[in-house]
Amino acid sequence: MAVVEVEKVSKRYEERGQAPVEALREVSVQIEKGEFMALAGPSGSGKTTLLNLIGGLDAPSAGAIRVDGHDISRMGRSDLADLRRDRIGFVFQAYNLIPVLTARENAEYVLELQGVSAGERRRRVDELFQRIGLAALAGSRPLKMSGGQQQRVAVARAIVSQPAVVLADEPTANLDQATGAALVDLMRELNRERGITFVFSTHDPMVLERADRVVRLVDGKVAGDERKKAA
Repeated sequence: MAVVEVEKVSKRYEERGQAPVEALREVSVQIEKGEFMALAGPSGSGKTTLLNLIGGLDAPSAGAIRVDGHDISRMGRSDLADLRRDRIGFVFQAYNLIPVLTARENAEYVLELQGVSAGERRRRVDELFQRIGLAALAGSRPLKMSGGQQQRVAVARAIVSQPAVVLADEPTANLDQATGAALVDLMRELNRERGITFVFSTHDPMVLERADRVVRLVDGKVAGDERKKAA
């Protein structure tokens, strides 16, 4: 079953006095439930643009995008915000944690927006923190944590509400190689244990090696789609 359907999507950026930039050109991709997939390509290939469109952070110039059965290219701002809150998890390159909140409070944030009770929020987050090795840091604030620890909190925040898909934009870019590999291995384990769909934008060979499927973009077009054989 497809969790994400991208159908002939194009994205054009226009600025007065400058030539239009075609970031994406009639891209079509289907992402199945439970996939661990990477969008690869050189800088300017369109991979982050595509990730942002799937996440509803930007709108396509043409084509259609469906996430968990919802046509987000036709949704209003309020409905789109609700879909992002409930069905899409985000992991950003710069972590995007709220500095005045503790690790637990950051991870609980989406659940609070969803109206989940305080006791249930704490139960879910503490269980997840125990699983991913963050239990001892639950009361720490981001500035007291390493980059790898902050990104683990970001992963916890992204998955604790069991979204349909988690979008990770260059999640290892600010991490050293060993920390980045440990983070991706963790996400791989969570993908297998919980059936969560992960989609990365990356040019990191380590991430590409661990992905089950790699969709390559060049100049805004799909240049390859490789599904790896199960071990």
